[in-house]
Amino acid sequence: MIYKGVYHLFYQYNPKGAVWGNIVWAHSTSNDLVNWTPHEPAIFPSQPSDINGCWSGSATILPGGKPAILYTGIDPLNRQVQNLAIPKNLSDPYLREWVKSTKNPLMQPTAQNQINSSSFRDPTTAWLGPDNKWRVVIGSKVDQLGLAILYKSKDFVNWYQSKTPLHSANTGMWECPDFYPVPIHGQNGVDTSLNGPYVKHVLKVSLDNTRHDCYTIGSYDNVKDIYKPDEGSVEGDSGLRYDYGKYYASKTFF
Repeated sequence: MIYKGVYHLFYQYNPKGAVWGNIVWAHSTSNDLVNWTPHEPAIFPSQPSDINGCWSGSATILPGGKPAILYTGIDPLNRQVQNLAIPKNLSDPYLREWVKSTKNPLMQPTAQNQINSSSFRDPTTAWLGPDNKWRVVIGSKVDQLGLAILYKSKDFVNWYQSKTPLHSANTGMWECPDFYPVPIHGQNGVDTSLNGPYVKHVLKVSLDNTRHDCYTIGSYDNVKDIYKPDEGSVEGDSGLRYDYGKYYASKTFF
């Protein structure tokens, strides 16, 4: 993200070795996207809702220019749950310290929602609907049905699950979903909350089965909260991919 003119890059990092495990959020900043200054990890295991790892997530810029991070934590039962962190000091352009919500986890698998506790991760950047509620999508699956589970909130702290997912397809687990608008005319990016007749939406999912980043282009009904790929769109590996090399678990930023 960009905050006070500074680029911030957060990335999954194991401080104990060049292998997967002990996951924290490493943090570097830059003024030009070329020269980077590393900082202390922004998010690391420190509360029950993330004690076994701080996995992927996304930043959202809230009204007033305030950044907020939603991320997946692994709790003591090894369940995947969603947590919130905000900057400790908004006057620091490098955002070197982050504070976690005392209400974490904000979203979690329960007996009632029957969400797969081992496949519930990677919240997207949030967007605002016409009802002034925030929306966020989280990747999941039921058997081989990939799901973009949708949650809504008025205050970015108290979230409730939508009755239906934003979208689903039989392509296996969806990791790192990404959902954002693109203009039909023009070359510039648009705000993540924009919708209307001159906008299409992109839903990108990272297919855990094949390790490819695939996407469709379609329309988003922001009243029913359903995304529908355009006619002729192909879901999964035989459809559109961001890149045809080794490229996975990507995140957009605006």
